[in-house]
Amino acid sequence: MIREAEAERFSIEAWQPRTKIGIDVKGGKIVSIEQIFASGKPIKEVEIVDALLPNLENKMLEVASVQRMTKNNRRQKYRATVVVGDRHGHVGIGTSKDVEVRPAIDAAIRDAKLKIISVPLGCGSWECNCGTNHSLPLRVTGKCGTSEVVLKPAPRGVGIVANAVVKAVVELAGVSDVWSFSRGRTRDIYNTAIAAYEALRSITELKNIESLNAGSAGSAIAEEQAQKQ
Repeated sequence: MIREAEAERFSIEAWQPRTKIGIDVKGGKIVSIEQIFASGKPIKEVEIVDALLPNLENKMLEVASVQRMTKNNRRQKYRATVVVGDRHGHVGIGTSKDVEVRPAIDAAIRDAKLKIISVPLGCGSWECNCGTNHSLPLRVTGKCGTSEVVLKPAPRGVGIVANAVVKAVVELAGVSDVWSFSRGRTRDIYNTAIAAYEALRSITELKNIESLNAGSAGSAIAEEQAQKQ
């Protein structure tokens, strides 16, 4: 179930930035998160994401009990895994541990915001070629541990053909139609979610990303590069 982004509304006036990027965001020099991605600098303040992407939604994927054996006794904590996204090409996954559930979830949301990425959308299906951003521009693969997720462009109207974890990730990223294939230990929610996240992130690492939606020729070249990586 998708929870509200924040119990308290973020106020940019009350925010006191601690980094150069934060100061530029509050001062109006940076007005888009894409400018930060283009600079290659890391985001170290959650408030930067709150200011530039105010419509983020978050969904809790898992709260698992984890234990660690110490010299004195066995210590138990809760690990929360959360995905955040604005349904318009931005998504992030975060995880955190705490002795209580609520602090673990809140910390996971902050971690997900700091790991947010931009996902180029498009229409890479040969059955559609409508030119709109309803799917992915090419086939991508992501791995984490023993889990592997393959995402393929689908024609308009197909919907998200994926398991619940992969669907939550691509849905909040803004993908409306996609085919997916998962293999490995897919019962591991964390690894499956990260594999889907890595698949989406691999699109941004292509050299000719600008030509992804320029036509079938550009998509073919981009897919060839993705398969070589």
